[in-house]
Amino acid sequence: MSTFLWDRIVFGPIHSRRVGNSLGINLLSTRAKTCSFNCIYCECGDIVVLDARIPSFQDVASAMNARFEELFNEGVQIDSISFTGNGEPTIHPDFAAIIDKTIELRDKYFPSAVISVFSNSNSLDKQSVFDALLKIDNRIMKIDCCDESIIKLINRPNCNYSLEHTIENLERFKGDFILQTIFFKCEIAGQQIDLTSPELVDGWYKMVRRLRPSKIMAYTIDRETPTSGFQKISKDQLLQIAAPLIDEGFTVEVS
Repeated sequence: MSTFLWDRIVFGPIHSRRVGNSLGINLLSTRAKTCSFNCIYCECGDIVVLDARIPSFQDVASAMNARFEELFNEGVQIDSISFTGNGEPTIHPDFAAIIDKTIELRDKYFPSAVISVFSNSNSLDKQSVFDALLKIDNRIMKIDCCDESIIKLINRPNCNYSLEHTIENLERFKGDFILQTIFFKCEIAGQQIDLTSPELVDGWYKMVRRLRPSKIMAYTIDRETPTSGFQKISKDQLLQIAAPLIDEGFTVEVS
């Protein structure tokens, strides 16, 4: 299956099914995925290079200023300035300073746009990262499953990962974040994985009730994956999974 990497710091805008007309910011290498996870479904591929060259703060600031000014002069509407790209944005050593610069440039060029960070929730021990996330509009934090053993199969964290510790860190937001969870079926090393199974969905409900996020994004695979064999989940089934939470008053968006 084909995969791709973003080849620049600022890319788009592109239409995002989750945040609208999105101007992407890639804080990582343009040549290799740089991430604390190596998710089996990641559109950036299967290879993680932890020491790949990443752009400096000045590189990022200059690229943002130039592209923001260009789009502003063209009259392009931006709904979200979105930190995503070729891995986990919060691992950039100057993440906090970059967020401050982004807020400054957003206010100058696109004051109605929100700032969104798509994160695997694994950098929250770093206080500067946590504090920076508090400054933005959309903290889109991922937990894909309530079972740590399955997380280690599908997300493949290259760190000493603890699901309970991750949940405890997310609790520090006091519900003021967006929880993002993917649903699919696949086979890994002969083991059938079904993220829609009653057992895993029930555990996910319990986690959601504990975290009480302001919004939940429940979605399925939409782009190419490094390997074949993934089964997407229909929108109808996602709505069925979301229904009990919606009935309890949670805001759930499925895609």
